[in-house]
Amino acid sequence: MMRYIKLVNFEINRFSKIYLSLLLITLVSQFAGVIIVTKSLLKDARDIMKEERLSEAAYITNYGGLDFSHIANTFLFVGPIALCAVALIFYIFLIWYRDWLGKNTFIYRLLMLPTSRLSIYLSKATAIFLMVLGLIAFQIIILPMENALFNSNVPEALLNMEMSTSTIAAANRLLLLIIPSTFTQFLISYGIGLMIMSILFTSIMFERSFRIKGIIMGLLYCGIAAVLFLAPFFVMDFWNFYLYPNELFGLMLAIGIILTGLSVWLGAWLLKNRVTV
Repeated sequence: MMRYIKLVNFEINRFSKIYLSLLLITLVSQFAGVIIVTKSLLKDARDIMKEERLSEAAYITNYGGLDFSHIANTFLFVGPIALCAVALIFYIFLIWYRDWLGKNTFIYRLLMLPTSRLSIYLSKATAIFLMVLGLIAFQIIILPMENALFNSNVPEALLNMEMSTSTIAAANRLLLLIIPSTFTQFLISYGIGLMIMSILFTSIMFERSFRIKGIIMGLLYCGIAAVLFLAPFFVMDFWNFYLYPNELFGLMLAIGIILTGLSVWLGAWLLKNRVTV
């Protein structure tokens, strides 16, 4: 267990500089977005009131008030979130290929450590998952601060309503995806994320084990996994077969658990028996 924890800590430290940069970019971009967009919204509102000779109450009646959803849908706000997501998806591949393609082929030293290769596999998966949770936690922490900054800069007469963190997340599709409104939705969203990561890890192991043939095998494995996971929807569409929501959820949960378990087992088996130093 201690070796596994050390491996997780090692993997996180290797990505720490880029990870902290992502957090900083998110912080600066979103707070800058709050300030810039708020000023722009207020300027537009004042221009309209001046041109049409409207009072603040009349402006709200005709055009509606201002709320944080105007900020949450801007590029400065959602751009850093998308950047972090793309960076971590890219890191799913980099966390393995960096060890093989680096100057000193570090994977040879890593695979010769006196520990189970399953621990190496799981440590990389755990490191990525913890970094995902860290980014989500960071967003949850700074979101109320950004909301408070917006509310303090908008005159009360023009403020539509003071939105809570959950309300802001519900009004933005990207935020709702990364900050689910219920614990069940959290388990679904991040359970699917874990499944996809394990499938990609196994595809990488196919490529590392069989090279050119492994690329084809990895792509086929991804395709088969996708078809199996979406099979209930195909059955319902093409065979006019109806499943109740609870039945559909239970079936997809079972398929997801099986695919995740199979991917971890197969990936670990390939790493142990087919990937050599």
